[in-house]
Amino acid sequence: MPRRAAVVLVVYLLLSLATFARWVPFAVAAVAVAVLPALARPAPARRPRDAALPGLARDLAEGTKARRATIWLAVGEKLVATASHPPSDVDRPDTAENLAVLLARPGLGHVVPVLDRAALRAVLSIEKPELPVTPADRVLMQDVATGAALLLRTVALNAELADRVRDADRLAAELDTSRKCLAEARRTERRRLLGELTRATSGRLVTLRGHVTAARDGLGDSRTAGTALATARTEVDELLDRFRVIARGVYPAVLRGQGPGPALAEMIADLPRPVLLTGDLGLRVAWEIESAAYQVTSAVLNLLGAKPGPGIEVRLTHEDGRVRVLVHDPAPSVTAPHVRDVLVDDIERLVALGGDVDCPDTEDGLRLTAWLPDRLDALLDGGPAA
Repeated sequence: MPRRAAVVLVVYLLLSLATFARWVPFAVAAVAVAVLPALARPAPARRPRDAALPGLARDLAEGTKARRATIWLAVGEKLVATASHPPSDVDRPDTAENLAVLLARPGLGHVVPVLDRAALRAVLSIEKPELPVTPADRVLMQDVATGAALLLRTVALNAELADRVRDADRLAAELDTSRKCLAEARRTERRRLLGELTRATSGRLVTLRGHVTAARDGLGDSRTAGTALATARTEVDELLDRFRVIARGVYPAVLRGQGPGPALAEMIADLPRPVLLTGDLGLRVAWEIESAAYQVTSAVLNLLGAKPGPGIEVRLTHEDGRVRVLVHDPAPSVTAPHVRDVLVDDIERLVALGGDVDCPDTEDGLRLTAWLPDRLDALLDGGPAA
């Protein structure tokens, strides 16, 4: 017979001898000392919880003539029903929030905590709805609890370790998800930059090439060549101005140095429509979050403020773990669906960072709300509720 099975059998025989109840603590402690070296062996065939605890529950039930005996392990603040006799036919183990909640359960005849240096390691409970709990039952349960403390401490620590391993696996999966979200945000930004550069340069570069070609062909005629070169210079200046605008939109120096509020104030100064900017984010947040908030607001204002009209209201807020941008246009020249279509890349970027955009049709104009979490690590737990 394997050593583990022999050890468990000794536990069963000792616990079943009611006349030797006073010796139970010492016997169980001795067995625990014998079991502990086996726990250090690699890849054991069975864990102590799988072998010893169901047997202890069975002997408690038989020794006290209880309808059911249960061993609850302390995992953090909770108690988890790890072994019971008769065995439970429920797939998920029963749990209790804490010892006080367990003591308040109806039907429990007697409950004994298993303490290890004042730390709660486990709880033994029996159910005797039709029979009284005798003094002998109480003595037996207390002796088993005292003697089993060492063994149950090892089992409880194993269960706690398993929980931490599961938490580590979960965090690793969430970290991988957040990395994918940030990678998608970078891809979205690259697509936006490519579109901006294509729109800004393709037509102007063709025109510039035509003027340079005309200047080359007209080298024999100084007047013609001079006119072509002057026109080409004008095109170069316009192209450089356009590049500066794109650079300011992609990486505004004010945004990096002072935050979204001052950067937006600088941007709206060039719009044909007046914009009332209120609110502030308060403390600075991560660059990716500030940049995303600035980009979506800038895109909205460039769309709505392209033509003269009544004032647009923009409010920045930072509360409840959220950075929010609220835009109200009382007389929009475009519809809400069109705004969402134009902002598709910016919305994808916000979603990748854990945020979103809400732009419903309203009776008092167009109202847009863009939000995202104020911490990048909020992606790991899903972020605060919207």
